[in-house]
Amino acid sequence: MTVLSRLDPPLVWNHFATLCAIPRPSKQEGALRSHIAAWAAGRGLEVAGDDAGNLIVRKEATPGYEGRPGVILQAHLDMVCQANSGTRHDFNRDPIRAVTRDGWVVAENTTLGADNGIGVAMGLAVLEADDLAHPALEVLLTVDEEVGMGGAHGLATGVLAGRRMLNLDTEEWGEFFLGCAGGCDVGLRRHCRSETVPAGYCGWRITVSGLKGGHSGADIHLGRGNANKILVRVLRRLEKLTDLRLAAFSGGTARNALAREAFALVAAPVADQDAIAALLAEMQTLLRAELAGVDDDVALALQPAEVSDAVALADQKDVLAALHAAPHGVRRMSVSFPDVVETSNNLGVMALAKGDFTATLMVRSLRGSGTRMLADEIVSLFGLAGCEVTVSGEYPGWTPDPNSPLLALCREVYQREFGAPAAVKVIHAGLECGVIGAKYPGLDMVSFGPTIRGAHAPGERVEIASVGQAWHLLKAVLAAL
Repeated sequence: MTVLSRLDPPLVWNHFATLCAIPRPSKQEGALRSHIAAWAAGRGLEVAGDDAGNLIVRKEATPGYEGRPGVILQAHLDMVCQANSGTRHDFNRDPIRAVTRDGWVVAENTTLGADNGIGVAMGLAVLEADDLAHPALEVLLTVDEEVGMGGAHGLATGVLAGRRMLNLDTEEWGEFFLGCAGGCDVGLRRHCRSETVPAGYCGWRITVSGLKGGHSGADIHLGRGNANKILVRVLRRLEKLTDLRLAAFSGGTARNALAREAFALVAAPVADQDAIAALLAEMQTLLRAELAGVDDDVALALQPAEVSDAVALADQKDVLAALHAAPHGVRRMSVSFPDVVETSNNLGVMALAKGDFTATLMVRSLRGSGTRMLADEIVSLFGLAGCEVTVSGEYPGWTPDPNSPLLALCREVYQREFGAPAAVKVIHAGLECGVIGAKYPGLDMVSFGPTIRGAHAPGERVEIASVGQAWHLLKAVLAAL
C-alpha cells in the first residue's frame, strides 16, 4: 500500500490504505471495526458500539467551538465484493490490491471499496487531525449497508446528539445530494422437478461475459447489459430452435450490482449442435450492435459439458418465461427532478441448482408507492409461475429539503473555496440518510464525496484529485459550522 501513502492528502490516503488491507465484506466488518475502535481509544477518543455492530467515535469541539451544535459524519464500513472471472481473490482474507493510473486509484480485477472506504477514511482523518476547527463531532460508521442497510436499520434512537449530518457516501465531486431512493428486495424460490436427458442429446455450457456491470442504482440509467436477462433471452431463443433441456444456471453475485456474467448448463439433440452454435454467434453480433458504446465486449460462449439430468420441461418453461418477462432497468423517470430515475428494478442474482430455483431482485424508487407498486407486479408475475415470493428489507427514501440550512451553508462554502457553484442533486441509489432520518426526525442532512467510477464492479476507481478537493471542502464546512 506504499502507492497510496504517497498520495495527497496523506492523512486520508493512509486510512484508506488500512481499509484496503483489512477485509470488510458486508456482515464481516468485525476485524475492521475492532481495529478502528482500538485506534480511536488509543487517541483518547470516546468509542461506543451498538447491538447492530455500528461504531460511534466522538471528538470534543475545538476551543471556541464548544457552544456550537454538534455535527455527525456518517459513512459505512462494508464494501461490495466482486471479482473478474479467473481472478483468485478471497475477499474474506486477501487485501485489496490498489494501483494508480492516469490520476485514479483503481483495483484492476476486483472492486476497490472506495464506496464507501473513502468516506470512512475522511471521517477517520478528521478524528486524527489536530489542526482542524470544528464543533463536537460524532463519526458514525455503520455496517451491512450494501446488503440491506442493516446497521442503519439497527441504529438506536437517542444515541446521536448532533442535529446536522454530513453523509460521505456519494460519488460525484462538485455535487451536493439532498435526497435518494428507497427500495426493497424481492426474493424468489421454487423447486423444479427433474427428468433424465433423452438419449441422443449432448450437453453444453453457455456463458455470457464481458459486461461492465456497475451500481444498480447509480448506473441503472446507462443502458448497460444485464447478464441474467441476456442469458434468459438466449435460452428462450434456443427453446424455439431445438428441444432444449435446462439443467442449471447461475448469474450475478449481488442484488445491488448489475450482473456481469452468467452461465447455463443445457442439453439438446446432437443433430442441432451446429444450429445452436450458429444462433449464439448470431446473437452475439446482435447484442454487440444493441449495446454498442455501452457494453461493446459482451460475449457468448458455447462449450461441451456433461449433462445427465435436467429440469422438467413444464417447470423450465414456467421459470424462463417469468424471468424473460420480469422488469429490469428504468421503469419511470422523475418529473420533479429532471434526468433522475424515479423507479427501477435490477435482476441481481439468479440460480438454478439441483432443481432449486432462487433469485433476488432489487426495486428502487424515490416514492414509497413506486417501490411497492413495482414490487407487487413482480410478486404477481412470479406467483403465476408457481414461485414462493417474499418482499423484504424495505427502506425509506430520503425526501429532499431544498430549504435545508446545512445545504445553504455547504453551497456558500463551496462557492467561496472553489469559485464556482455546486450542483444540487437527488440520487437514485440508496443512501442511509433515509433510514437514519426516519429515526431522528428533523435531522438536517447533506451528502457529498469524491468522484468514483464503476462502484460495485471490478475496475472500480476513485479520482485522486477529487479526494483532495472533498477533504478540503469537509474541513472548510466543519470550520464554517
